[in-house]
Amino acid sequence: MKIKDFDTADNDETFIIAEVAQAHDGSLGLAHSFIDAVAKTGANAIKFQTHIANAESTLDEEFRIPMSSQYKNRWEYWKRMEFTQSQWFELSRHANEKNLIFLSSPFSLEAARLLAEIGMAAWKIGSGEVFNLPLINLIIELGGPILLSSGMSNWSDIEKVLNHTKKKGAEIALFQCTSNYPTSLEDVGLNILEEIKKRFNIPNGLSDHSGSPWPSIAAIANQADFLEVHVNFDRAMYGPDSSSSLNLSELSMICEANKAFKRMRSSPVNKDKLSKKLEKTKSLFTKSLSPINNLPAGTILTKDMLTQKKPGGGISSDDINKVLGKRLKVAVHSNRILRYEDLEDNS
Repeated sequence: MKIKDFDTADNDETFIIAEVAQAHDGSLGLAHSFIDAVAKTGANAIKFQTHIANAESTLDEEFRIPMSSQYKNRWEYWKRMEFTQSQWFELSRHANEKNLIFLSSPFSLEAARLLAEIGMAAWKIGSGEVFNLPLINLIIELGGPILLSSGMSNWSDIEKVLNHTKKKGAEIALFQCTSNYPTSLEDVGLNILEEIKKRFNIPNGLSDHSGSPWPSIAAIANQADFLEVHVNFDRAMYGPDSSSSLNLSELSMICEANKAFKRMRSSPVNKDKLSKKLEKTKSLFTKSLSPINNLPAGTILTKDMLTQKKPGGGISSDDINKVLGKRLKVAVHSNRILRYEDLEDNS
């Protein structure tokens, strides 16, 4: 696939990736349950992470956040997160059956080779792998667009990897990301989305870890090409990313917003034509001149006799000078509006 095939900015819609990551806690059944649940939200893709403990970690790796005493070290945790190649294939097949693009981030060369056997529509590179040139080179060699997160990178780091991928002819989209779990709203960095476009003229995205729907809504409003959000069934569930995740109802709301924003952007309004369509409504909402008290036929109208009342369609208050000094040819009740045909002289 090409990046344009992800139906992003050219279609006035943000491509939404639901990131499961470790929320399945090593349960294959739960991983499949996430596919079924995410498919109902309207997201475009579901993403996992492919960890192979022996290829990725050592006993020296510390936990990012305190974990259950079930794990003596993070290597044991990654071991629990492993699925076999056939299990990954079944997850991919299930996602495709549910009309979801299947993605998974590799965290080792072995993981990338495993995923290549399954087939990746695109390669999502996590923020920590920006500095992993052997992995990036392998992914370029394997082919397909790269979706690169920048959670711990400065502009120099980003330019270095973008220059490298450009020389290799790889297609790439860059995601603003902040590697705090959860990320405060002040650190989301919406301004960087526009900066990516200005600096590099490539598709942009937001990979959000805030656990709040507002950055997603804002990214869609700012016409981000991609949006990646962590999802879980509930933020109270066990796992290192639970507090940084959205629940499925919030994900559904974001997907609905995405469709709604597309409809609004693709339907420009001609103010004059729209106003013409609303003439009847305008008449109901505006006001006409009306007597303050009942006025008999023959009354000569003065300003202190008149007020404004709904509906429109009678004599507008803007035209009050046209009626002052005119004589009524019929009686006009105070609960009626004044019309030109009520006056003796309509000129």
